[in-house]
Amino acid sequence: MLMLATLMKPSPDSFSRRQFLGTSTALAGASLVGFPQVLRAAPAAGGGTLKVALVGCGGRGTGAAKQALNADSNVELVAFADVVAEQIEKAQEQLNKNVPGKVKEGAKKFLGLDAIDQVLNENVDVVILTTPPGFRPEHFEKCVQAGKHTFCEKPCATDAPGVRRFMEAGRKAKEKGLGMQSGFCWRANVAERATFEQIHQGAIGTVRAVHGSYLAGTPWVKPRQEGWTDLEWQLRNWMYFTWLGGDQIVEQCVHTVDKMSWAFQDVPPISARGMGGRQQRVEEQYGHVWDHCSVVYEYPEGARGFIECRQQAGTFNETADYIMGTKGECRINGFGNVHAITGEKPWKYSGPKNDMYQTEHDEFFQSLREGKPLNFADKIAHSTMVAIMGRMAAYTGKVITWEEALNSKESLAPEKLEWNGKYEVPPVAIPGRTKFL
Repeated sequence: MLMLATLMKPSPDSFSRRQFLGTSTALAGASLVGFPQVLRAAPAAGGGTLKVALVGCGGRGTGAAKQALNADSNVELVAFADVVAEQIEKAQEQLNKNVPGKVKEGAKKFLGLDAIDQVLNENVDVVILTTPPGFRPEHFEKCVQAGKHTFCEKPCATDAPGVRRFMEAGRKAKEKGLGMQSGFCWRANVAERATFEQIHQGAIGTVRAVHGSYLAGTPWVKPRQEGWTDLEWQLRNWMYFTWLGGDQIVEQCVHTVDKMSWAFQDVPPISARGMGGRQQRVEEQYGHVWDHCSVVYEYPEGARGFIECRQQAGTFNETADYIMGTKGECRINGFGNVHAITGEKPWKYSGPKNDMYQTEHDEFFQSLREGKPLNFADKIAHSTMVAIMGRMAAYTGKVITWEEALNSKESLAPEKLEWNGKYEVPPVAIPGRTKFL
């Protein structure tokens, strides 16, 4: 049995937008682009073997492990952890095929809700955290306590108490000199970096509005099988339960939210209002999350951010960003290789392309070799919180301020997790009836 540790309570003074600006966006001034320029992976010459553990062996976890093992010439995967044995076996098979010789012979395999604790008792240097996001704050906190570097897939939490807990662990990680690489992959894309550098250097003037879309089809769903407990069913379909995935604006569209934050140089929004619901995915197998949502964010000096997301089969798909300034406009479609500025200073990216997923790990492992670990805990916490704020506003139908969102006491996770426990599906949020907590 795993008991989720008590979530951090707000301090007596609570968090304010000003405090968050001072503590969580300090890195923004260090680079106009937001993250450093692409570094080339350094060989492990003169360095010891970096031992990696994979916690969460699904498709994204397996991909992240592959990229980590390709990022350095002297790295090996020494441990797997998951709650489903077949996931571990699939991950090991894929990694042995794609990065032969990089999985240690006899690598440890840990199964169960306490697998993270078993991993941290092993001799590992870097832990890849790719379980459902609801576990991220606790797992990151434990990795920091154990003195491990981490790769944390986005988002870093599904509720505000989780974000606060993650932020505190990030602060301690910096004190210990521990690295934390973020799964916000677009920040590692060279075309995006070049484009946002243009924006931050004034190519479109002052940014007045950002419109981001993440319109997609229906993701996978795994029909409940005989013998599955409530918890196993929810874990296998984690995207459809807010305590595990946060709903689509927090889990998937958070990439678009992150690019909006990037455009506004990671300044917290003042408030948010939103709407949405559940039209097409109404069956029990889809849990209780929505299938469409839109949010309007208010930023300083009257600027606005508009985010729309949808997961419905048979509908128009688009993942794009439109950034409007006082002297021009920028259009970004990363998957379509569109990065263009029109207006007083026309510009179009025509430089090299990179595998942004690989670059994340190349840069991270090089920073570890150089003894200067990258740590983006602040940035992943910021964009995650902006997305959660949007969900809060849409679910309740209310205008939610940044201070209200960040200090929210709503904890989505069950107080205790037991494999054979009973966990009912929460009701679908209804704006105007769902309360802000």
